[in-house]
Formats: sequence, structure tokens, C-alpha cells
Amino acid sequence: MKMGSNRCFRPTLLSCLLICVTLWSNLSAGVFAKSYRRPNIVLILTDDLDIAIGGLSPLNKTKKLIGDAGITFTNAFVASPLCCPSRASILTGKYPHNHHVINNTLEGNCSSKAWQKSEEANTFPALLKASAGYQTFFAGKYLNQYGHSEAGGVEHVPPGWSYWIGLEKNSKYYNYTLSVNGKAQKHGADYSKDYLTDVLANMSLDFLQYKSSFSPFFMMVSTPAPHSPWTAAPQYQDSFNSTKAPRDPNFNVHGKDKHWLIRQAKTPMSNSSVQFLDDAFRKRWQTLLSVDDLVEKIVKRLEVRGELDNTYIFFTSDNGYHTGQFSLPLDKRQLYEFDIRVPLMVRGPNIKPNQTSQMLVANVDLGPTILDIAGYDVNKTQMDGMSFLPVMEGRMNSSSWRTDILVEYEGEGSNVTDPACPLLGPGVSECFPDCVCEDSYNNTYACVRTVAPSANLQYCEFDDNQVFVEVYNVTADPYQLTNIAGSIGQDFLEKMNHRLMMLQSCSGQSCRTPGVYDPRYKFDPRQMFTGHSWRLSRLRQTMK
Repeated sequence: MKMGSNRCFRPTLLSCLLICVTLWSNLSAGVFAKSYRRPNIVLILTDDLDIAIGGLSPLNKTKKLIGDAGITFTNAFVASPLCCPSRASILTGKYPHNHHVINNTLEGNCSSKAWQKSEEANTFPALLKASAGYQTFFAGKYLNQYGHSEAGGVEHVPPGWSYWIGLEKNSKYYNYTLSVNGKAQKHGADYSKDYLTDVLANMSLDFLQYKSSFSPFFMMVSTPAPHSPWTAAPQYQDSFNSTKAPRDPNFNVHGKDKHWLIRQAKTPMSNSSVQFLDDAFRKRWQTLLSVDDLVEKIVKRLEVRGELDNTYIFFTSDNGYHTGQFSLPLDKRQLYEFDIRVPLMVRGPNIKPNQTSQMLVANVDLGPTILDIAGYDVNKTQMDGMSFLPVMEGRMNSSSWRTDILVEYEGEGSNVTDPACPLLGPGVSECFPDCVCEDSYNNTYACVRTVAPSANLQYCEFDDNQVFVEVYNVTADPYQLTNIAGSIGQDFLEKMNHRLMMLQSCSGQSCRTPGVYDPRYKFDPRQMFTGHSWRLSRLRQTMK
């Protein structure tokens, strides 16, 4: 019997090996490979989409397909409330004081040659492509000065992109030029061929259709909406006809205890200003309906291709927006929640649906998180942000997460008086016809935004003659109506000033730690903004 058993064993073993090899080849080409394949990643970036004044209201499909299918972050902030500095923070994972993009101008380092030499080659998409083997696709608005002749024109394709479709300069909906892998493609005003949000959607679908199936992909789609000029698609131009900007408690209210730029706003606003901002609010919502369609198309195409379950999809904005808050007609650039807080929703593998997180995240965290998903060690980079992938997967609790982030902004403006508004003096910019100005050269500030189980606070210092300080208890005062800087203890001011100085001098790993307060430290706000002091002193001399 034993010999008989042995005789039978050899062919059976051979048959087993053949069956195993066949099964292995089938599995590795199909289901097995899917479970072990590195995930795909999609980042959909809107332009000027707020969360505080109802920006997500028109985006029903987006909320269902991304938010309900994954996690929604209620405390997501930007490192700077302006397009170019914020986008630079997303791409580099760095705070503005480290990537040195301070505003939307070439002089402010927006897409400049200096930016290209110093930061562009080290963005997270460049690392994904060079070190993680990802196919990368970009479509839409990049940085506000992209395509400028002094920045290399549309022929310049930033490193890190396998497929590049970049909008020349700022947001538009018609009559624009795209750089398609470095070649200019001009578009006119025919809705069926040229409406930018739809063009971006169609190009994204083409990429999904024709990309390689042998390596993972990263896709970044950067829509113009809801940035001005707020041109809606024809089928949506009659939507929200009765909608007005929300009349929140801080709407059309004088910011009497705030920085001088806020105090100069006329209250109550003129009827023409209110009508203008209501009209803008409605048009912004109309443009978002096409963004909602874009999200739906991308999600459905991924689903049809069998790739949705292995794809992370991020949806966010470069900054918030205001329409009438503290009597400022409309813009961003201010330190308040409506300008610095943004939507952030993510769905993907290992993210349970219908989650809401109050953990504090910032746009400097997007790059580290995406690299973490791709299996790249964030500690090899100089990024200031940290991966929130453990938060999304439920592997991190609030006790071991950071409690505060930095927000910093350097105001635009020159030492020339606006001839239309001489009483405001030199330095103002972005002025409306009734001499309400949204920015100035000394609208330069840095803030610590703290979210912890025991505190929900904002502490800000201005780089001006006063070294003006604003402090808000956001739990008790969500609309930031009362600046409590003058009524809180000196010890608190010292601690917050120290933390702010630590954050403004941080780099890489040191930006990710909660920070330890030194009790010996003495409060001296004039030690802040050391890098800006030369600029202000020069401006002050020319103003005398």
C-alpha cells in the first residue's frame, strides 16, 4: 500500500503545481493584483470655495459621492487665504515662510523663475512620478502667473507631470489659453467646446480611458469655479434666482475692534454693494453646478473601469471667501474663519463611509498624506505638514494629533495713495467704488489656529506700527464678533506669542510638534516678522 501511495503522489504533486501556477497567473492578473496594487489618487481643487457661508450647498452630488462615501473634515484650514501662496503650500507641503510665495504677483514669487528653481522640482507630484512610479495628470489652474512670458511662457511644463494641461494665468471660463504638454491651445466662447469646467472634465475622462493600466496614477483637476468672473454654464444661469448671501451675525457689521483695514469698511454697506455681493454669491453657486457634474463624471468613470474601490478622491479648495462679513463686499485675504476654513472631503480604501472628523488639518498636509498613501516616506522630504491618513483610517486619536497650525499672509499694496480714495492714505489695494479696500501693504499677519479638546482659539499678530493683536474664542464666538485680546491674561498672550514665533520659524519636522511653552519667555510682539521689518521700514520712510 505504501508503494502504491508513493506512485500516486508524484503525478498528483505535479498536477497540484501546475494548478497552483495557473491560479497564481490568473490571480496576479486580476483580483490578487487589485488587492496589492498601490492605490490611485485624485485631487479635485476648487478656487475660492468657502465652507463658512454655504459653499457646499450646491454640491449635492459631490457631498454624496465623496463626503457620504468617506470622511468630512470640519476643521480644515489653509496656510494662507490667497490663491497662489495657498496652491504653493498644497504642492510643496510647506508654509509660506518656507516656500516664499507671498502673493499672486511674479514679484511675490508666484510661478516665478525663483519658484521654479527652488521649489517646483520638489513638489509632491514630482516625488510621486520620480520615486513612486505614478503616472501623473494635471488639468486646470496651476499658479496665477503660470504662462507669463517672464516665467517661461506656456512652454514651461513643471517637473513631475506625465500629462500637463495648464491654464495660462488666472481663472477664466471662456477665451483662455491652455498649455497642453507645453504647446498653446487657444479656446473661444463656444459653450460646447470651450467652457473650461467641462473641458477639464472631458480631458480627465480621456486620461482615465487611455492611461496605462500597469502603474497607479495621480490626477489633479483644478477648476476655475467658483472664482470670478463667475460665468455659469448656459443650463445653470437661471439657478438659485432667489438666493442671497447669508445674513449671518457678522454680515454688514462694523468690525470696530479689528485691524484698521477692517475698521475702514463703511457700515452699513451701500445698497449697490449689497446688491453686487448678492449677485456674485448667486453666480458663484451657479458655477459650482458644473463642478458637481465634473465630480460625478470622474467618479462614474472610475466605477465603470473597476478602479473606484482602489482610488482615493480628495475634494477641497485653495481658500475660503466672504460676501459682506464685517461689511467687506467680497474677497478673501483676511484672517477670519470664512477666508481660512475650507471644505475637505476624502473617500478611498480603508476609509469608512459617513465619517466626520474634528481633527485639525491644513492644506500643507495634503502632500504628505498623498505621499503616505503612495508608500513614500514623508520624513525624507522637507515638508512642514503631516499625513492625516492614520486619521482617515481610524488609527489616530485626538490625544496624539497636533493642536495648532499656522496661517500667514503678506499684504499687497504700494506706498502710493489711491487717487479715488485719498482719505485712506497710501498702501491700500483691491478697492471698491465706495472706497472699501480689501487689502493693504500692512495687512500682513500671522496666526496660530488652535483646535484641541479644551480649546478652539485663534491668536493673530499684525506686522504694522501697532503690532495689532486679535484673539478669538471660536467656541463661544463662532462669528468672531469680539476681539478678546485686551481682556485676557498676560500669561496667555505670552504663551500664544511664543507658539506663534515657534511656528513662524519652523521647518519640516519642527512644524509638526505641538510645541513647548518656555515660562521664561517675555512677551514682545515686536520680535515677530523679522523677515518683513526691512520692507515696512522702507515703506514708512517713503511715506513721511
